[in-house]
Amino acid sequence: MNPRILVLTLSTFAFGSAAFIFTGMLEHLARDLGVSTSLAGQLQTIYVLTSAFLGPALALLLGKLDRKLVLMIALASGALLNLGCAAAQNFQTLLVLRGLMGMAGGLAFPAAGVAAASLVPPDRRGSAVAMVMGGMTFAFLMGIPLGSVVGAAFGWRSTFVLAAGLAGLAVTGVVVFMPSVMPLPQVKGARLNWKALSPLFMVSYFAFAANMTVNLFIAPVLRVGAGVTGAGVSAFQAMIGVGSILGLALGGRAGDRGAGKSWILAGFGGQILAMSLHFAATRHAVPAGWPSYILVASAIFLAATSLFAVMPVVQSRLIKTSGGAPLAVALNGSLNSVGQATGAAMGGAALAHLGVSGIPATAIGIALTGLVACSLALPLGPAVGPDL
Repeated sequence: MNPRILVLTLSTFAFGSAAFIFTGMLEHLARDLGVSTSLAGQLQTIYVLTSAFLGPALALLLGKLDRKLVLMIALASGALLNLGCAAAQNFQTLLVLRGLMGMAGGLAFPAAGVAAASLVPPDRRGSAVAMVMGGMTFAFLMGIPLGSVVGAAFGWRSTFVLAAGLAGLAVTGVVVFMPSVMPLPQVKGARLNWKALSPLFMVSYFAFAANMTVNLFIAPVLRVGAGVTGAGVSAFQAMIGVGSILGLALGGRAGDRGAGKSWILAGFGGQILAMSLHFAATRHAVPAGWPSYILVASAIFLAATSLFAVMPVVQSRLIKTSGGAPLAVALNGSLNSVGQATGAAMGGAALAHLGVSGIPATAIGIALTGLVACSLALPLGPAVGPDL
């Protein structure tokens, strides 16, 4: 394995972990800072909103700089901001720092993707970019659960210290192993076909919104649905990573085969089934103990598998349709973040007004809306557009 690609994967792993690393301790954080759990969940909302709207603008502003330098700036900023989060004495300060973290994350992910595409031959760019973006998957499998373990042992502030350490390790790797990388030239002749691209953006938005509605509030969902708290949350969070690995494998093969509308709609169907299992667990449809553990683990696994099985198909069709236009890729990333912000906000509102069982019920509504909207908007035929 190319050590340069591994360093880039570590960079996305560090930011992917930092994005969610506190979620297993969300109720403890809220209690300590004197706010409701639903309000504390908006720490994720502000992160993804600034990542969606300000991160791409910052990436465009620094677009001509060496990608190594951009990554170093983003990772070093992430390390310092996470240390600031660990020391924050009130919710307002923590909210501002999380917003700044979102900007750094929005800068790091595109820079890592461009660097990956630049460091390998053209015929291996797809696998290199997929590997780097897979850092988010490894974050769900290892980084975020580790945050729950560390937080249960040393308090919620320690989760941000862990995130700072991961960012520090990544920036060290970038300094040592990564060469200077100037941005790739834009693909000539690539034009955005908004009519063809909009349905793909819609898929990303609804799919991430549905998953985030539950994922951010997984601690109360697990507490009510299976009686799991503290470090035990990490074992169930790891199922997100396991499911996403399977989903990426399935989605990658489906994308290679040119899968499209039917595959995407099946993904939404999987999300609806997963959220229905969560709803059943929070309504105590099965006995406590192993039956409830199996039910919620299956729900988490199926939701992650469904989401990540769809994303490679969306990405491959997006690239095919747009001819690899950087703006199309950036906009898709922003819609991912906006979807996450929507899910976080709606999950928080559901918790505040409907109780814990309202969280998966709301996710079902989002996924069902996505299924109907995308069934009407997505074309039946293969993606069309300029070849790369």
